[in-house]
Amino acid sequence: MTIGDRIDNQAGRGVLSVASGLILVVLATVGYTLPPPFDPTPLRADPVFQTLPSQPPDEVRPVAATRQITTQDVTVTAEDGTPLQATIRAPVAPGRHPALVFVQGAGAGVRGEFTTQAEWLARAGIVTLVYDKRTVGYDFRNRDFGLLARDALLVLEKLLVRDDVDPARAGLWGVSEGSWVVPIAATRSSAVGFTVLVSAPNVSPMRQVTWALGEQLERLYAPSGVRELLTRAMGAVDMNFLRYDGLPALRGMRQPVLALYGTRDPSIPFVESSMALTGALAEGGNGDYTIRYLDRADHGMRVHGGPFAPGYLQTLANWVLGLPGTARPAVRIAGATPIQRLEASDVPAAPWYAGGTVIGLTLCLAAVGYVVGPVAEMVVRLRGRSPAAETNARIWPPIRRRFRRMAWTGAGLLVSVAAFITLLVLFSVNQAGAWPAVLTGWLVIRILALLMLLQEVTGVAAVVAGLREGWEPSRPQSFAIAGVLGGTALLLVAAAYYGLFAFPW
Repeated sequence: MTIGDRIDNQAGRGVLSVASGLILVVLATVGYTLPPPFDPTPLRADPVFQTLPSQPPDEVRPVAATRQITTQDVTVTAEDGTPLQATIRAPVAPGRHPALVFVQGAGAGVRGEFTTQAEWLARAGIVTLVYDKRTVGYDFRNRDFGLLARDALLVLEKLLVRDDVDPARAGLWGVSEGSWVVPIAATRSSAVGFTVLVSAPNVSPMRQVTWALGEQLERLYAPSGVRELLTRAMGAVDMNFLRYDGLPALRGMRQPVLALYGTRDPSIPFVESSMALTGALAEGGNGDYTIRYLDRADHGMRVHGGPFAPGYLQTLANWVLGLPGTARPAVRIAGATPIQRLEASDVPAAPWYAGGTVIGLTLCLAAVGYVVGPVAEMVVRLRGRSPAAETNARIWPPIRRRFRRMAWTGAGLLVSVAAFITLLVLFSVNQAGAWPAVLTGWLVIRILALLMLLQEVTGVAAVVAGLREGWEPSRPQSFAIAGVLGGTALLLVAAAYYGLFAFPW
C-alpha cells in the first residue's frame, strides 16, 4: 500500500476532513479577529448640500470662443534642471488678458490631454499654457506635491513676463491630483492671482482611492470579502503621499477659488470634498470661493467620458474673464444637487505583523521553501544510494509529487491575487468592468486557497505516514519538508489575514 493509499482510505479521509475543517475555522477566525477593521459609515452631509440653488444665468451664458489665436511651443527648465515642454495659446487681440496654467492630475500628464479646452479658452480671450508633467522624481510610488508645485510656479512665470498677460489675473487650474498641487503653489507665491480646482478630493489620497474603489465594488456587485482584501492590502502599502493632508495648504490660500464638481464623478467623495474645502477656507479667513456642481459631469468634467458637460467651459470662462468681480458670488454653492452615500473612511495602517516588510519577508520565505524541494531532489540524486535507499525510493517520490503540486498552487494563488487586485484597480480607474469578471476572479482565489489548505494537511499526513513506515529522510529531504510545508503554512496565515477563508462569501 502506497503513502497515498494509506492516507486516502476511509478512516484516513475522515481524520483529514476533520483536521481540514478545524484548521479552516481557525483561519477564518483569524480574518475576523485581527485588525484593522474597515466599515465605512453613511455620510452626514451639511444641510446646505441637500438642495442646491441653480447656477446664476450669467455664469453659464454663451461665450464667443471665435478669436484667432497664436500657438507657441516653449521649454521651461525646472529647479533641478528637468526640462518641461509647454505650449502657450494666446488670443490675437490688443491689450492684456487673463492667463491660466493647467496643472495635471495623476498619471503621465501630457499636454495633449488639455488641448481641446486650452484652445477653446484661448479663443474665448484667455491665454493658456499646458505642459508635460515631469518624469524625473515622479512615479507611481514617489510623489512630491511640493516639487510639482514648484514646477507649476516656474511655468506660471513664463506667462507673467508676456506683454499680453494681465499679472493680476494669472492663475492655476488643477484637476484631481493637481488640486493637491495648486494650493501649495498658491500659498507659496502671491503671483498666483486665482485658483481653479476641478474634481478636487480635499481628503487624503488614501481616503479618496478607498472611496473610489468602494463605489466601484458596489457597482460591480462584489462580495464583501473583496473589499476586505483590498483595504487590508492598501493598509500594508508604504507610500507616504497616500496619507497627505491637503487642508493646511487650503487654509493658507488667499486667492479667489473656483471649485467645479460633477454629480457623476465616481472617483472622489465630492460632497465631503466640498465640505472640507469650505471648512478650510473659512478657517483661513478666505471667503472668495465659488463651488459649482455640474449635472452628469464625471471626473474629467465630461459626460460618460465624451463631450464636456453642459456649462463647464462657459462657467470656467465667464468666471476667469469676470475677475475680480466674480471672486465673491452672491451664491457660493450652486448647481445640481450631489448625492454621496458613504464617508471617505481612512484605511488604518496595517499592524507590524501585516506590514509591507513582514509580508514581503513571508513571501520570500515561502518562495525559498518551494525552491528547496527541487534542490533537495538534485542533491539526493547526486549523492546516490544510501542504506535506506529502498525505503526512500518507495516513500519519497509520492511525497515529492505532492510538494510539487503545493508549490504550483501557492504560486498560482499569489499570481491570482496580484492579478485580481490589478484588475479591480484598472476597473476603478477606467470605470469599466463587469460583475461576472469580479465574481469569477474571487471564486478562483477562494478555490486556490482551499486547495492549498487541503494540500498542506495531506502533505503533513503523507510525511507522518512515511515516518511511521520507517522512512529516514536525508538532510536535504528534511530541508525540503520544512521548506515546502513551512512555506505553505506561512501563505495560509497570510491568506487568512486577507480574508480568503472568511465567511460569509
